[in-house]
Amino acid sequence: MAPPDTRTPASRTPDSRAPDTRTKILDAAEHLFAEHGYRGTSVRAITDRAGANLAAIAYHFGSKAELMAEVARRVIEPINAAQCAGLDRLLARTQDPPVAELVEAFAGPMFDGMPAGDASGARTSRLIVTILSDPADEVRSWTGPAEDTVRDRYLTAFARALPDLAPEELRFRMRSILAVTAVDRVEVYNQAPPAGPSPAAGEAARRWAITFLTAAMSAPATR
Repeated sequence: MAPPDTRTPASRTPDSRAPDTRTKILDAAEHLFAEHGYRGTSVRAITDRAGANLAAIAYHFGSKAELMAEVARRVIEPINAAQCAGLDRLLARTQDPPVAELVEAFAGPMFDGMPAGDASGARTSRLIVTILSDPADEVRSWTGPAEDTVRDRYLTAFARALPDLAPEELRFRMRSILAVTAVDRVEVYNQAPPAGPSPAAGEAARRWAITFLTAAMSAPATR
């Protein structure tokens, strides 16, 4: 396993102004949750990294659990929006998109949001791995109606394309797509040369990944 990334993350603040305290806390928490998990990250570690006082998390978020939810939403909501838009485009053309196109619409936004060689993208990838694997209840209970809607729409579309798969197996395979893609983005970042991978290499890796994920999604049902 590659050693943790110790580089200071860039803020997700959309302009050049210095981030406010709330944004600094979100940035610090995202980095620490991604590296150490929910239970392995203390409130003090977050506020120390953010340069904030210990009471700032309660003031801005209410609790560490609510902070975790805000961090997750900040990362996942743009991906969810892109996934919905991709599915809308497919369904506008046909009510029965093929598996390969569904996988591209579902996994593609993760490649777009986590470009190879990008520190912020790698941090997002590590956080998604944490969200999918961390046993803490606080990590698993942050989702709301918006996330459920995206999941259910893709479940319906994949079920039409793969009618022999049980819903439980479909859900497992969809989670596997997210996990494999996130782990791949972290690995690509860790192994990238100092100048970063070329655009051609990044596009080739995306094609390989989508081809692999499509084959895995299309495999016969487990008996």
